Amino acid sequence: MIELFTAATPNGYKVSIALEELGVPYTLRVLDFTKGEQKQEWYRAINPNGRIPAIIDRAEDDFVVFESGAILVYLAEKTGRLLPRDAKGRSLVLQWLLFQMAGIGPMMGQANVFYRYLPEKIPLAIDRYHGEVKRLFRVLDGRLADREYLAGDYSIADIANWSWVRTWKWSGVPIDDLPYLTRWVEQIRARPAVQAGLQQPPSRPSLTEDDAQAQKFIEEARKMVVTGIDRSADQLGPLTPSGT
Repeated sequence: MIELFTAATPNGYKVSIALEELGVPYTLRVLDFTKGEQKQEWYRAINPNGRIPAIIDRAEDDFVVFESGAILVYLAEKTGRLLPRDAKGRSLVLQWLLFQMAGIGPMMGQANVFYRYLPEKIPLAIDRYHGEVKRLFRVLDGRLADREYLAGDYSIADIANWSWVRTWKWSGVPIDDLPYLTRWVEQIRARPAVQAGLQQPPSRPSLTEDDAQAQKFIEEARKMVVTGIDRSADQLGPLTPSGT
C-alpha cells in the first residue's frame, strides 16, 4: 500500500494519476498549504524539502520517496509499466520527464506567480515567463507532430508534462495555435485513470477570474508568496477545472 501526501497541484496530480494508471492501491493525505502543513516538523521528517508530493511505500519497510519525478520513476520501476526497460527507451522517457521537471514546471510556476498572484504586475517578468512557456509548448507541439506520445508508448513523461500543460489557461499561455499539443492534451484528458487521478484530491471547479471563489484563492496564494509561508511557485496549484 502506498501512502500519498499531496495537494491539488500539478505535481500532486502527477502521482495520483500514475497510481490510478498503474492500479496501485494507495491512501491519501491532503496537506493544507494555508496552514503551512508542508513545513511542519512531522512532514519534514518525510520530505526534508517541505513540499508535496511524497509517498511512503508501506509494503517496502516504509520506504519514503519525495520529488514528483523520482516518485514516478519509482512507481514505474516497481510495477514494470510506463517506463521501458531497454536503455534507449528508458532514456527517451527520462529525457522528456526531465524536460518537464527542469522547464515546463518551473516556467509555468513562475508565470502563475507573476501573472496571477503578485499584487503588483511586472510586465517584463510576465512577458519573460509567458514567452518561455510558449517556447516550451512549441517544443512539445513539434515533438508531437508525428507521434502520438512524447516517448514512444504512453509513459510517465506524458503524465508529468500533461499535469502541467493542462493548466495553460491559468498561466495565461494559449495553445490554440498548437494543434498537436492540443490533440495530445485532449487525448490524455479522456483517459479514465487520468480523470480518476484528478479527483485525488478533487480538482478545483471551473471559475472565472471575476468569481468570488477565484478571488479568494488568488488572495490565499498571494499571501503565501508575499508573507513567505511558501514562496515555491510550483506549490501553488492553479485554479483550473478537471476538464481544462
